[in-house]
Amino acid sequence: MTSRTRPSSADGRLTDLFGAPVADLYETATGPDASAALTRALELRSFLALAEEQVARVRDRVHHAMDPQRDMNDLSADDLREDLYWLEAAMDARHGYRSALGRLLRSMPPVDQPRSVRLPRPTVTAAVPAAGPLPQRAGPAPARHS
Repeated sequence: MTSRTRPSSADGRLTDLFGAPVADLYETATGPDASAALTRALELRSFLALAEEQVARVRDRVHHAMDPQRDMNDLSADDLREDLYWLEAAMDARHGYRSALGRLLRSMPPVDQPRSVRLPRPTVTAAVPAAGPLPQRAGPAPARHS
């Protein structure tokens, strides 16, 4: 499963904000008119999906180790400590990606607000006058210092 198809906790918010399912947003992001904000949001979403998968894997491993049906002799405090370290790292990553994505989405204008439209810059064309005598300066000539 790729990060594009993994679910993430931000999928609903992205769908609401951009008005399309996440799979469609990834398709839009590969097009020539993709906005930088959409591209960055989907990059963060992909990282978030991977971090959340890691959290789920460690959680499931701990649940399996703590299953009441398992033999107590198989339980290892060292393994659980190691899982704690992995869980902390995965949760920190998840928090970081959620925060970064949230900041990015908050910085975007609301969907119902009209977006600014870039118009092409007007070009100015002017005819250059024919060469002739240079105009005289108005006022006295500057004093020369020797």
